[in-house]
Amino acid sequence: MAPGALLEPRIYESAPSLAGEALSPAKLVAAHFRDARLSLPPAPTSPVPVRSSGPQGSVEPFSVVHDPSAWQASDWTGRSDHVYHLSHRDVQELGHAVQSIFDRKLNVEGNLVQLRETVASRSDFPLPTLGQKLQAICREVTFGRGFQLIRGIPVQEWTRLQILVAYWGIGLWLGKVMPQNKKGHIIGHIKDIGGDVNNPTTRIYLTRMDQPWHCDSADIVGLLCLQPAKEGGLSSFSSSVSVHNELLRRGRRDLVEELAKDRWYLDRKDEIPEGKLPYYRLPVFNYHMGNLCTSFSATYYELAQRHPDVPQLTPKQKEALAAFSALAMSPELRLDWMLQPGDLQLLHNGMTLHTRTAWEDFEDGRKRHLLRLWVAPEQDKALPAAFAEQWGSTEIGNRGGMFIPGSVPTVPLEAE
Repeated sequence: MAPGALLEPRIYESAPSLAGEALSPAKLVAAHFRDARLSLPPAPTSPVPVRSSGPQGSVEPFSVVHDPSAWQASDWTGRSDHVYHLSHRDVQELGHAVQSIFDRKLNVEGNLVQLRETVASRSDFPLPTLGQKLQAICREVTFGRGFQLIRGIPVQEWTRLQILVAYWGIGLWLGKVMPQNKKGHIIGHIKDIGGDVNNPTTRIYLTRMDQPWHCDSADIVGLLCLQPAKEGGLSSFSSSVSVHNELLRRGRRDLVEELAKDRWYLDRKDEIPEGKLPYYRLPVFNYHMGNLCTSFSATYYELAQRHPDVPQLTPKQKEALAAFSALAMSPELRLDWMLQPGDLQLLHNGMTLHTRTAWEDFEDGRKRHLLRLWVAPEQDKALPAAFAEQWGSTEIGNRGGMFIPGSVPTVPLEAE
């Protein structure tokens, strides 16, 4: 893994005017990358006086945060301690645990696997030594640098059902696995199934278009690669703590203050929990109990403009969004991974944000395919009450995910 040149995003259509025009994801994503490329705050010619604080737990608002999560791309040049390769014993343990579940007869109904009922807890999926390693990795992702790559899950040797069982079991050792959409999927499929890129409610992960910079709605997101694309599909991520710090170092405290205000409205894409509005409000930068936690979802702010009760984005807000994305996309802050079969990327959404480029699939029918987990670890930092509007709760170990009326948590064998 190394800093590299982010592939140029595909521009599907011209950038949108927000007035009197339907806001399609394709147009918004094109505008997002266009504005980010043009909006990098200039580096100061001399150091800008700014306070410092940290680590997490001792953060003072509007100060440069010194913490392991505040990394830059150059910090990882020539290093490999952020990558764990499964050993032969690890794979054996994982395989034995999977086989023990098959021996109990899984309930498969059409495209749905009833995993939660059969494998309800870690005790149902014993990993005598790998389990401890996964918990240590989870602590590093949660309280350390905020990311990890696990390599060597034998996805090319196992059946789809074996992979899903193994992935679910890994998730249980990381924490509580949460549903990801209105269908209740607790393992999600990142795959192009022909989603309408001009429909405001389309979740972009079901298309092959560029995914803008964003954080997922859970503490930790896991992405397991089953099949890479023929071309494209580069995964990239940055430290949101470093984006915060760099805005301050470049003399743009005004943008940090803007991003910390409680007037950022985000669209729910019609995945609306009971009793909630079709949009919600959540600051980008959140200072709480000595911690800095970030929530950022490019294009969801613009999509919220389709609701008449949502205030229009101000020029200052638009500038702040573009500057935030520009810094995240900069080679100084960004790390790139071209995920290969068996790679599992873990990111903490409060300290990192991620993106991916558009891709082309193979002519023979092979499609880029990742599996996603949303996890609430048993130990994490406290969150402000505002997160409950989207995450359902701020209770550590039981927060995040989507709980939509009528949905039942389940695992699909294939994308739907």
